[in-house]
Amino acid sequence: MSTPTTREWLQTLVAFDTTSRNSNLHLIEHVRDALAALGVQAQLFKSPDGAKSNLFATLPARDGSTQGGIVLSGHTDVVPVDGQTWNTDPFALTEIDGKLYGRGTCDMKGFIAAGLAMVPEFLAMERNKPLHFALSYDEEVGCVGAPIMLEQLRLQGQRFDGCIVGEPTSMQPVVAHKGINVWRCRVHGKAAHSSLTPRGSNAIEYAARLICRIRDLADSFKAHGPYDEFFDVPYTTMTTNQISGGIAVNTIPEYCEFAYEFRNLPGIAPGSIQAQVEAYVQQELLPRMRQEFAEARIEFESCAGAPSFDTAETEAISQLVQALTGDREKRKVAYATEAGLFQLAGIPTVVCGPGAIAEAHKANEFVGIAQLQRCESFLRKLAQSL
Repeated sequence: MSTPTTREWLQTLVAFDTTSRNSNLHLIEHVRDALAALGVQAQLFKSPDGAKSNLFATLPARDGSTQGGIVLSGHTDVVPVDGQTWNTDPFALTEIDGKLYGRGTCDMKGFIAAGLAMVPEFLAMERNKPLHFALSYDEEVGCVGAPIMLEQLRLQGQRFDGCIVGEPTSMQPVVAHKGINVWRCRVHGKAAHSSLTPRGSNAIEYAARLICRIRDLADSFKAHGPYDEFFDVPYTTMTTNQISGGIAVNTIPEYCEFAYEFRNLPGIAPGSIQAQVEAYVQQELLPRMRQEFAEARIEFESCAGAPSFDTAETEAISQLVQALTGDREKRKVAYATEAGLFQLAGIPTVVCGPGAIAEAHKANEFVGIAQLQRCESFLRKLAQSL
């Protein structure tokens, strides 16, 4: 029986609606069973509620060794299509003019499909090192799944020579990206009739003061750095993107909440940035609020995050990927991936995969067939290098 091609694998993967709010188990179990049919056993590392799962599988070296080697990493979840106008069914792979359309084709089921299609070829090679597949859940909502998998692998004593995260980079190596940190702030004041303002404590107004402070911090990073000119936005950024509060135009609002994010350059500790936000609250805002209402409070919740990532040019995995792609340009990007998690786990990592990040997350997402062919060629050379 013939094994699926990259295109056939991609058709199958796209048909699974693995929007982050849904379970990914149907996709993971399909991949597990397909690998088992080829003699490859996979481990499933499930979410705490059991509704989702990571998958980890090893293609051993010719001597049976499972230690070392390269990890091929990809996330299985995709962003929603809600509110987007598609020209095709987002969950049915459609070819138009050399492009394959569908949700996740670019971000990042194309890379996963290419890797899975080549498993029979990988198994036939006389490799001195193993190849590993690490498929995660909930990357799109804060890199939730991968840490569970990495911790279990650590407990098992697994060691790896490197990792390639196949996010869309147009098959160009990316050696660094910023971290992302998403926070929600809840401001609790006191309601009052708007004609009696001294009897209330306006949660929206105090939230606005804090939002302006966050903007001041952002302006300071822009004006004073630190900078890394290899990034398209060469400094740490901060922005407030959601806000809600108040119940009526004539009522002092007792509650307001807003969400903000910051994307820190590698080497900038995210905790130090959040500490500046909270210091302003403790030293400036809360004392003023509590003069109006003794029980006023401001709460913070960390909603999502992914660490920054920066691979040294001397790392073997960086040199290997640059050699295999023939591309030695130093690229750093503002978007976040799971690469920082693998690096924190002590695994040297590079980001390189098919498709352009500009096509991700929007309607009519696609990956070019030529990009998938380049990915296949790259993975073949990678396996041969082992």
